[in-house]
Amino acid sequence: MLSSRPNSKTSRRLLALALGAGLVSAALGTAVPASAQPAPVAPAASAAAANARYVGGAEGAAGNKAFFDAVLKSVAKRQTANPSLASVTVYYNASQAPSFRSQISSAASIWNSSVSNVKLQSTTGGADFTYYEGNDSRGSYASTNGHGSGYIFLDYAQNRQYDSIRVTAHETGHVLGLPDHYSGPCSELMSGGGPGTSCTNRYPNTTERSRVNQLWANGLAKALAKVNKAA
Repeated sequence: MLSSRPNSKTSRRLLALALGAGLVSAALGTAVPASAQPAPVAPAASAAAANARYVGGAEGAAGNKAFFDAVLKSVAKRQTANPSLASVTVYYNASQAPSFRSQISSAASIWNSSVSNVKLQSTTGGADFTYYEGNDSRGSYASTNGHGSGYIFLDYAQNRQYDSIRVTAHETGHVLGLPDHYSGPCSELMSGGGPGTSCTNRYPNTTERSRVNQLWANGLAKALAKVNKAA
């Protein structure tokens, strides 16, 4: 019976060919398309703080609440340290999502023109939450890193399939405390991907705007009370 194992001479030849191919690949590395390049990796969400996704997920409500609580706590700590601040500002860092800088800015402007009790502002330093970008089969989502910090992940493929500013404004809505409601109409921003890819509405409706103003009046007051009690 003939053996199927290559002899040592054959093995050495195969190894040399493999190494040569590797060197050629390395030399041609600049030809790799941008879409294949590794993207910044967002912090892994803890099991307790599951993701709130644009197109749905059974654990979305838990992830949304954990995310909102993390942002609210961060803002409350700053408000306590600076009691003279007249308005509530939530700071975000978009440096880890450079491809979506325009969409993020538009989403912030949409929310800032829609609500009065809280404002979103960009910063390159310490932020209440961060945006990330990359490829993820789960799509875009809002979550926490398991250590009290919130972040939004924007998926490349999903943002090509759906209206990108709507996706970003929807996920930013989680920052402000709104839950997903996928069965809602296109006129409802938090219906997310429910109405389908043809939906391009980027603005929260009256009910959503009212809810955010309410949350950042009463919710923040409760968060401040907790922070002051723990201090």
